Amino acid sequence: MKPLDGPILETALQAVSTALAHEGAEPETVVICGGAALLSLGFISRRTKDVDVLAGVHPVDGLVDPRPFSPALKNAVEEVAKALGLPPNWFNAGPADQVMAGLPEGFLSRLQRRDFGSHLTVFLPDRYDLIHLKLFAGVDQGPGRHWSDLKALNPTRDEMLAAARWVLGQDAGEVFPGVVRDALRIHDYADIADQL
Repeated sequence: MKPLDGPILETALQAVSTALAHEGAEPETVVICGGAALLSLGFISRRTKDVDVLAGVHPVDGLVDPRPFSPALKNAVEEVAKALGLPPNWFNAGPADQVMAGLPEGFLSRLQRRDFGSHLTVFLPDRYDLIHLKLFAGVDQGPGRHWSDLKALNPTRDEMLAAARWVLGQDAGEVFPGVVRDALRIHDYADIADQL
């Protein structure tokens, strides 16, 4: 199974739109995050294994839980996986719980829109919000690609402080603040850790 680079990602999303149109399905609108969003926005060049769907977008309700995908979207995604040799879960709602937990203030107003044909609209988080989400993923999952992605976003000290304060609010556990501070110190943000 091939990972997604920039051109394959664009082709795959366009193919989902085409498959939806071919089936006479309703157009779909989603917010994606993670590596696919960073790749799409040009912040990274590394490949990613999947497209993380953070939310669906409802014309009245705003961001909504994308689960379960509509039968038409599920079928289109499976069809594209087979056609392009992608993993079965290449398009998934893994991070969707984050919408319920809360997103950075103003998240919705900063989204960037990309249309893939007539039947798929993808919204991408702003760089400011990606810093928040990547810091949370880095704290949650430890050293690895999330921290290198965060470095690629080149956050200012003020942006990191804002992101760290938001991350603190994502878990009410007693040990979590210590985990956040330790992660920041390990990754050369001791000055940010000291301000929390």
